[in-house]
Amino acid sequence: MVATSRTALAELDHADPLASCRDRFSLPEGVIYLDGNSLGALPRAAAARAGRVVGQEWGEGLIRSWNQADWINLPRRVGAKIAPLIGAGPDEVIIGDSTSINLYKLLASALRLKPDRPVILSEVDNFPTDLYVAEGLVRWLGPPFELRMVERGMLSGALDHRVALLMLTEIDYRTGERHDMKVLTSLAHERGTLVLWDLSHSAGVLPIDLGAAEADFAVGCGYKYLNGGPGAPAFLYVARRWQETIEPVIADWMGHARPFAFNAEYVPADGIARFLTGTPSVLALSVLDAALDVFDGVDMKQLCAKSMALTDIFIALCEQRCAGNDLVVASPREVAQRGSQVSFRHAQGYPIMQALIARGVIGDFRAPDLMRFGFSPLYVRYVDVFDAVEALVAILKSGEWREPRFAQIAAVT
Repeated sequence: MVATSRTALAELDHADPLASCRDRFSLPEGVIYLDGNSLGALPRAAAARAGRVVGQEWGEGLIRSWNQADWINLPRRVGAKIAPLIGAGPDEVIIGDSTSINLYKLLASALRLKPDRPVILSEVDNFPTDLYVAEGLVRWLGPPFELRMVERGMLSGALDHRVALLMLTEIDYRTGERHDMKVLTSLAHERGTLVLWDLSHSAGVLPIDLGAAEADFAVGCGYKYLNGGPGAPAFLYVARRWQETIEPVIADWMGHARPFAFNAEYVPADGIARFLTGTPSVLALSVLDAALDVFDGVDMKQLCAKSMALTDIFIALCEQRCAGNDLVVASPREVAQRGSQVSFRHAQGYPIMQALIARGVIGDFRAPDLMRFGFSPLYVRYVDVFDAVEALVAILKSGEWREPRFAQIAAVT
């Protein structure tokens, strides 16, 4: 039985083992933030670290801080912090660049591992940017390379002898539907295909075990549930078994075995470090480094359990309190099949979401008709779910979403 009264939900907050984590964030008064799936809230430690790295490490230490503050090892240190959140070893994850650039690097390098297989396989509803990156790569490589896109239910049948790499996003950004990582990875391996997972919508909110799934590669951003700030650097995962075989598509000085020897000949660094490109973004990496401290002492099983409860309660309350208002749940009803987000379809989803935001309930919208709500269990309370639905009820009942100001399409939706 799903608790749906505010009193019952307040009792859940009182008993919540993660309740104290909310104090680790700087949250605006009067705001219910349900958009952690797009941009995580600001950790207090991250704000403090930003001031320290600018004022002291840069301002006073200057170039000495590459050594004294150990800036040079930030990509490895931050990668090691993310590793336990995704079921990886500390030497299998490194941070730098954007998700798109990391994806390009891994796609190109993975194709070299399967020279007789020219196909990248994905689903038509994968995150569009991932598809754009793959399309751009195969277009640049030219025939016989190709990106093959099929419906989700047709992936198994499309894994033939020409497929080098299966590229999927664990959580569907539109609906929150979750792939079974272990099953699909195993199936691909049986067909001789490598697998790359995009964890941007799952890392930091769901238990992930790349090692147990025997995944080959993965990428993910730092600014959603990892709370690293807008445009935070992304992570890149390469299973240990591939690290000395795979050739980086960008041969860069930071990925060199001896970067400060400045030799004319490129020699790749050992292990994951060979995927470093360019000078690390110290300010951004330092903020992400501090942001990851919010996971200190957090049991990922408890985090997942709260995520499931929050999303279940939200669906139940919306369908109970908003019946007859043309809201249609777009996310899987089976909790094990979705991530930590819930999407509802409505023909007027955009202005309704803008009216919600004006009331201090922040979610987002994805064309053509999806209202998305992301639940970060570290700072979203059970009573927040109740209050958010009450705001939605009031907007639908009053029709205030019809005000012309809410129909104005902003640059970012």
